[in-house]
Amino acid sequence: MRVEPGRASETWNFGPSLALDDSFPFVCAGCGDCCRHRNDLVLSGYDLYRIARRLHLSPRIVAHAFCKEYIAPQSCLPALCLTPDPQTGHCRFFEGNACTIHDARPLACALYPLGQSIDPVSANVEYHAQLPLCGVCVRERTLRQYLDDAAIPDRTGIDARWAVVCTRISDQLLAAGGREHPHFAAAARRIHKALYLEYELGDDFYPQFQENTAQLMPLLARILS
Repeated sequence: MRVEPGRASETWNFGPSLALDDSFPFVCAGCGDCCRHRNDLVLSGYDLYRIARRLHLSPRIVAHAFCKEYIAPQSCLPALCLTPDPQTGHCRFFEGNACTIHDARPLACALYPLGQSIDPVSANVEYHAQLPLCGVCVRERTLRQYLDDAAIPDRTGIDARWAVVCTRISDQLLAAGGREHPHFAAAARRIHKALYLEYELGDDFYPQFQENTAQLMPLLARILS
């Protein structure tokens, strides 16, 4: 299973992977089209934590106010999707043709128009170009420069670890029968809390994520036994 950030219920048609020094001439023109009519943006726990810190609200409040929780059909994992503004249908954080949480925007937004795939066994990260419908072409630009400008390297280790852990949990759920297990609902609630909600904003995300998942795995084993 390869974990790919992006849109819910969408099949990604990735081209060949790009090396860091390959040409990647896309530069955002600030048109805001990628923020309009968005009702499918999936968040990781780190995405939610970063937005919560930016808004000075707890992850629980942000999830309740701005997200929809659902069970991802293939992985059986609880997942969060940003809900659109009920009046415009655009991203909740799109105002005045700009992103109001730009410094804490989700990974899928920071990557656009790239696709990113993470191998949950090796934690190897690959990037793939998708066809952008906007932007400016600056031919001397490389993929490395684009990723640096979007601050992607600063978070790649956390995103890779998220993929590894989520795959382990998914495998455990599926091996136990997935949604057919009599205690699946209880397991899903506990997973949702550990992955998304139980974080103190004054502390760094990753140590809390490690502690949450270290406590979660043996608990899941008991619930699903």
